[in-house]
Amino acid sequence: MSLIRQKTLPFAPWADPRTRRLPGIVPIEMADWLEVDDAYAAQMAERDRLIAEVPDKVLALMPRAQAAANELLTLVLGQLPALGFDCAPDRVRRPDGIEVALDPAQPMATLGRLVQEDLCLMQPGPDVSGAPGHVLTGAALCFPAGWTLAEKLGRAMMGIHVPVAKYTEDLGARVQRLLDGVQPGRVLMRGTAHHSNAALHNPRLEAQGRAPEGDLPYIRVERQGLVRLPESGAVAFSIHTYVVDPADLSPEQAAALVEFPIREAA
Repeated sequence: MSLIRQKTLPFAPWADPRTRRLPGIVPIEMADWLEVDDAYAAQMAERDRLIAEVPDKVLALMPRAQAAANELLTLVLGQLPALGFDCAPDRVRRPDGIEVALDPAQPMATLGRLVQEDLCLMQPGPDVSGAPGHVLTGAALCFPAGWTLAEKLGRAMMGIHVPVAKYTEDLGARVQRLLDGVQPGRVLMRGTAHHSNAALHNPRLEAQGRAPEGDLPYIRVERQGLVRLPESGAVAFSIHTYVVDPADLSPEQAAALVEFPIREAA
């Protein structure tokens, strides 16, 4: 069970009619893409630990994605000063006071130590099975909610979402059209939410299934963003994870949750 939790929830997808139904896409400005919330220091300490101790489980980069990863690093660095980061040509001081050296040879590891968002690179396929679509070619994924990076790397969206029952062929086609239509300079944002008892770092193999076990005392929310990288044409998929106690919801969020219940998951 995660001991790292936010005390407030900046984004509750069930509380907004635009985001409570699939695919729930809302356009936002680039300035609103990344966030620093009240769990930043604790989440970043866990990210630092995972990247140092189990890099093979949380980092991946296929050779074809190296240029896109460096482009993503440049894009993210441009967003950081407005969020309270002190940026120099060779290092960044985070809002929690930790200095991170900028290593263009390891762009995903560097990104993973700068921002709370997990960042995945999606590039036009085909995937390892020959299926068309955008393929997962790189990631800094410290906080997976029930999936494993190594198992999904090289897959297109339909393969990535095995065994998610709600991810039908029709929904997959709609998501693919969204990926095709993402424009540079704008972000498409959506969200997911479920009851949970899992740690932030919760990798699960497809064979393990996704059925929850025991009490589910917390709410886990993902604020997801899609951003087109103009030079490489890759799409960056960002995931900002919040874990909150239901008692810490605002009155409006709590009331909306009664009217629009969310799912249960491990």
